[in-house]
Amino acid sequence: MVERLRRAPAQYWMLVLMWIRSSLAYPASFVLMLFSSMLLTVTDFVAIVLMFSHIDTFGGFTIGEMALLYATASMTLGIADLFTGSIERVGERIRTGSLDVYLIRPVPTFLQTAADGFALRRIGRPLQAGLVLALALSNVHIDWTAARIVMLVLSVITGSIIFAAIFVLGAAFQFLAIDSAELANSFTYGGQTLTQYPLAVFGKEIVWAVTFLVPLAFVNYYPVLFVLGKPAPLGLPSWIGLLSPLVAVAMVALASLAWRGGLRRYRSTGS
Repeated sequence: MVERLRRAPAQYWMLVLMWIRSSLAYPASFVLMLFSSMLLTVTDFVAIVLMFSHIDTFGGFTIGEMALLYATASMTLGIADLFTGSIERVGERIRTGSLDVYLIRPVPTFLQTAADGFALRRIGRPLQAGLVLALALSNVHIDWTAARIVMLVLSVITGSIIFAAIFVLGAAFQFLAIDSAELANSFTYGGQTLTQYPLAVFGKEIVWAVTFLVPLAFVNYYPVLFVLGKPAPLGLPSWIGLLSPLVAVAMVALASLAWRGGLRRYRSTGS
């Protein structure tokens, strides 16, 4: 088991590099797809900018603070989508029985599924989010401390892990309900849309659900509140964002159990 865990990163990157070489075989096509990806994702931020042409604050956030919230939400989803987004196609392999091929190879099924069809063009979303993040940090006054710097960096890492875990949970659910990829998307891409806005503008029930049921609020909202020195909703402590790493660990453990349970349930198509 220890030896398999030690070899896993190298095996994953071997598969990823194979797909990257395939993508770069046609450089012009890759560049066009990359810019198309960036343009598609930037439309969400354009909508926020247009909204602030009529208002000064939204949910207690200025446009610069909203840019910070948007950038962290988009970047975390983009990183998770880049490295694990392909796993959402496992339902197709279950339906056709082609998942059998992954089971007989000397590489963990999870790594093969996560790296399957690795699309380097997906890097467009985190790149665009990085530009917005730089713009936000240059236009927001933050009383920087060591804790806030670490929290901002950690929020990108832990947020990406939480989204990646949700991708895996959605894939694991497809072992039960094969054609359920869109349901998983409502928690990943839909979750990114939700977390790019201040959760205070939603009802208390929504805030409670994304805090204690599907912890999307820990992706970026609570960490950003900590960085900006804003109070947390529901009477929660202002330092609740510091719990993001623990939430990420819990989500990884849950996703791992769900994935293993799904694989044990798999019985192929019989063809």
